[in-house]
Amino acid sequence: MNRLWVRLTLAFIFITLVGVATIALLTNWSAGNEFRQYLVRQDMMMQSGLLDDLAAFYQRNGSWNGVADVFNGFGMPMMGRGRGQGTGQGRGMSTLRLADANSQIVYDERSATASGSLSADERAVAQTITLNGKPVGYLVMGQPTRVALSPVEQSFLDQLRNTLIVAALLAGGFGIVLGLVISRALAAPLSNLADAARAFAARDWNRRVRVQGADEIAEVAREFNAMADEVQRAETLRRNMIADIAHELRTPLAVLQGNLSAMLDEVYPLERSEIATLYDETRLLSRLVDDLRELALADAGRLTINTQTVNVAETLRAALANFSVAADAQNVEIALTQVEELLARADPDRLAQILRNLIANALRYTPSGGAISVQCSVFSVHSEFITISVSDTGEGIATDDLPHVFERFYRGDKSRTRATGNSGLGLAIAKAWVEAMGGKIGVESELGRGSRFWFTLPRAE
Repeated sequence: MNRLWVRLTLAFIFITLVGVATIALLTNWSAGNEFRQYLVRQDMMMQSGLLDDLAAFYQRNGSWNGVADVFNGFGMPMMGRGRGQGTGQGRGMSTLRLADANSQIVYDERSATASGSLSADERAVAQTITLNGKPVGYLVMGQPTRVALSPVEQSFLDQLRNTLIVAALLAGGFGIVLGLVISRALAAPLSNLADAARAFAARDWNRRVRVQGADEIAEVAREFNAMADEVQRAETLRRNMIADIAHELRTPLAVLQGNLSAMLDEVYPLERSEIATLYDETRLLSRLVDDLRELALADAGRLTINTQTVNVAETLRAALANFSVAADAQNVEIALTQVEELLARADPDRLAQILRNLIANALRYTPSGGAISVQCSVFSVHSEFITISVSDTGEGIATDDLPHVFERFYRGDKSRTRATGNSGLGLAIAKAWVEAMGGKIGVESELGRGSRFWFTLPRAE
């Protein structure tokens, strides 16, 4: 099975078994080796008569010259004046070496000419020969290749080996169980994430995953939930947009169909005024289709921008002049309250369209006797962006509606229709064009105190 938890469990089992086996083998070898060394040193302690002879030789001669005679007279190694002398039996055959106080070898049973020095390990196990409390030499008995153990000694090693085997089995079993638990704990959140992804792909938009596990896995779960929230929101917007498009298209089509049917039935006379009404409805349809096309191009990143240097003040004055008659008709004051002669890098046609959308929106929601002000400024001399704002003294926007005002077909008052409000695409189109020209757009508003829409454009040299 190519499951993550299975592979992790097998990895834990393999590592545990290798580790336990290695430790058991090394411990068994080390314990047996140390035990044999301990027995060898015990034998050397039993043969302390050799140490006395060597000390007496050094006292008589003042050096180790001719010390080989002491060893020749002493007999075979490990067959000293104690157990086994002259019989050739004992714990095993081993060699003797003698070094002076500086650890320089002066006698080696295996070689006629002694040379070299004792290693640190040999020095650690050597028997010290002292004279008047001072070391004058070191006696080393080489470790036998194989030591014959007594039944009691062999029983001790067997018991130690069995204990190591039991400990290895317990440690291995614990490691396997722990590996299984850890691997399942690591794999479970990923499995839940996969289930949630499959459910989400099956359009279960409310499915989310529990944030748990290690930091990396928990981070993946959080990002998945954030993605799911965004996709669900996008899907909701898509569905609402389709419904809104159908609604916006249905109204002029219904008018066209009803009037044409009435004309065919001779209910309405075929007059120019009736044809003009139908023509106005076709213009509404055409404008709606154009708006939708622009938004589709914006989503695809294919908006065509004719960027050039634009005199912002002149563009603002022209835009306000177009709305002066409509403002007078509504008894709304509209004016440029702060305008600096600035140049921007923008598409002049699209900039004019943005201003028309914002001013028309402000005029639509400003009551009689209100005012609309347009401003153009920069934050500082070295600022790279020009800020243009359109403020009104209208009814304002609720706090809950502020994040959505630039969404397509969004209306804060859900009861608005085409007669009391626009199609809901003007601000969305303004946002698309501002961002396409490298700027930003935003809104500040409070219920009962009006609104301020602003956007920025790159400043020209």
